[in-house]
Amino acid sequence: MTVTIRKIEESDYLVLISLFKEFALFEKLPEKMTNSVEQMLREKEYLTGFVAVNDADEILGYATYFFGYYTWIGKSLYMDDLYVRPNFRGAGVGTKLIKEVIAFAKAEKCKKLRWQVSEWNQPAIEFYKSLGANVDAVESNCDLVF
Repeated sequence: MTVTIRKIEESDYLVLISLFKEFALFEKLPEKMTNSVEQMLREKEYLTGFVAVNDADEILGYATYFFGYYTWIGKSLYMDDLYVRPNFRGAGVGTKLIKEVIAFAKAEKCKKLRWQVSEWNQPAIEFYKSLGANVDAVESNCDLVF
């Protein structure tokens, strides 16, 4: 199977909504996924990322990101999601996606790439460590939802 990484396009939104729901279910938080295709279309300038597709242009996974500015270090990239459909895990899809995000962050002269991982997701933690990431338990999420 050939896997190609490309930027997210509007035509991907319907499939992506399905994958967002899968990811929320995987994270044991399905009630928190409230996004919709209509919302994505209204906010499309903020939806940035990559999809991994096979030869049939089927989306196997995705990574989303946005720029941030950390006062201690400067311009950075935050990877919001990295998700690969269960049937395609272990085939290098996640590695290709995150390497594309890393290359993008470097090309944009970011000082770091940051993302989160659930503390119960040991396979992901080990994967991220194998890439050289420092996985710490120093900070906790603070969300104020409107």
